[in-house]
Amino acid sequence: MMDELSVRTARLDDLDQIVALRMALLREYREHPLYADLREDAPTRARELYYTQLTAPDETIFLAERSGKIIGLLRCVDAPGSPLLLPERYCYISSVYVLPAERRRGVLRTLFAAAELWCAERGLGEMRLHNTASASTAAAVWRAFGFDVVEEVRRRVLPGAASSRAASRTYAGAR
Repeated sequence: MMDELSVRTARLDDLDQIVALRMALLREYREHPLYADLREDAPTRARELYYTQLTAPDETIFLAERSGKIIGLLRCVDAPGSPLLLPERYCYISSVYVLPAERRRGVLRTLFAAAELWCAERGLGEMRLHNTASASTAAAVWRAFGFDVVEEVRRRVLPGAASSRAASRTYAGAR
């Protein structure tokens, strides 16, 4: 069936599409204080960053496709834990994005299944990720996938720091 959903490991020739999806994710969160100040050269920087990630031996990017079109991505990193704590290594998940028209159609579930298999193959028994505090839908999705909130990230912009659109506005989610 041509409309069937599939997931595969990204290749270097997918780089332009990966960058496009990552930029779409950043634009979706443009009101968030950490993501508001997108650099003018962000696509160029993203291209360099994702090239490095695609060639790294300790990470992979999974792509979801439907009808030959890339509709989502999820990145896995075999990350070292703290030398003082267990586990020694865990899977860090990042850059998760599904095109809005494809959401609620099993895309993330299929990407996540590929990530779990990748973890099993590497002997990783734990996954971690970050998501924005203001993204209640994302929080609910990750909770449904079995992720618990275990830490908070806090931010303080110092007086006199380079001006930032995000620093000068009040962020409702930071109260």
